[in-house]
Amino acid sequence: MSDFQQKLQKYAELAVRVGVNVQPGQTLIVHAPILSAELVRLIVKSAYTLGAKLVKVKWSDETITRLQYELAPDETFNIPPKWYAAEMTEEVEHGAAVLHVIADNPDLLKGIPSSRITAAQRVRSHELHQYREYQMADKFSWSLVAYPSVEWAAKVFPNLPASEQIDKLWEAIFSTVRVDLDNPVEAWKEHLKTLSSKSDILNAKRYKKLHYLAPGTDLTIELAKAHLWVAAESVNQQGHTFVANMPTEEVFTAPLKTGVNGKVSSTKPLSYSGNIIDNFSLTFENGRIVDVQADTGLETLQHLVEMDEGSHYLGEVALVPHKSPISDKNILFYNTLFDENASNHLAIGNAYAFNLKGGKEMTAEELAANGLNFSLTHVDFMIGSAEMDINGVTEDGTEEPIFRKGNWAI
Repeated sequence: MSDFQQKLQKYAELAVRVGVNVQPGQTLIVHAPILSAELVRLIVKSAYTLGAKLVKVKWSDETITRLQYELAPDETFNIPPKWYAAEMTEEVEHGAAVLHVIADNPDLLKGIPSSRITAAQRVRSHELHQYREYQMADKFSWSLVAYPSVEWAAKVFPNLPASEQIDKLWEAIFSTVRVDLDNPVEAWKEHLKTLSSKSDILNAKRYKKLHYLAPGTDLTIELAKAHLWVAAESVNQQGHTFVANMPTEEVFTAPLKTGVNGKVSSTKPLSYSGNIIDNFSLTFENGRIVDVQADTGLETLQHLVEMDEGSHYLGEVALVPHKSPISDKNILFYNTLFDENASNHLAIGNAYAFNLKGGKEMTAEELAANGLNFSLTHVDFMIGSAEMDINGVTEDGTEEPIFRKGNWAI
């Protein structure tokens, strides 16, 4: 077995054992592009070896997706995916785990009218609202892992010969998820402990607000009163742990929906719906986005903010040190799974119920009453840099350092 094959095997086992943490007798649903078949077959084998009852693979193909957006009639994008939503909701209600393998071309839908993209996303999100509600409350285990595509690799490494781009992206992925180590599973256990130590400190502090200062950014974010800082590892309704993002370097919580004021500027491009949004800023008043600016992708950003009422507000506040394994590579991945773990970030849209004390057991009305935001969307965007300072503001207004020059100060 080649060195690459050994690492690919480790990657599959890591996704199954740590990512979704498949249990004996459990169903696993895998969403994956057809180009990732080699990895998916190893994932299926690993899941069955661990005792999975059934593994269902749902394939996709970006070429077909692009053709639909180019050639299908407008009404196509308003057809709700009723059968798919019903199946996914029923599966997770019965304890299934869900693993997504992503290989997105950041420019897949470049040139497609934003109205088509927004219509498709809105109707899909609306139909899947129950499934998303379960997901945001940790009712089931789910995880994301990546697989290089030719287009994605070319975007990340444009200056390399085409024959080297895929290999270079594989090398970066394997390193960020610790597959290049002798025992990735044990390495992840230690990594999760380190992240949890930061969330423990922040939960003990109970800061009322965070104050962000950086070039182009002066922003205050009030936190939900009963907020909880959470690290990478989650616990599902059955009491089993899982890691939603692989890789991950973040510690995150929920903002108070109406408590965001000031301006924040992006520090990395955002790949959203097959389009790039870059050099953009958002201005907030009492939580609501009141102005958006962008050098690239302004129309796409405007459509994102106008998705629904909740997309005018934030749903997540995440802290990631500038000096981290992903950031230190100095690679712009054009993929949120990686770029958000190299930078402090925020998320437009829906908040996670588990970021509130007792939130997993609360109704939607109770979560809203406690200050959490609801939306059909949840989109992370990157704001961190080596020039960012963040202060925690206590109840009496005292400001204490949390980040200095982009890194932890606690």
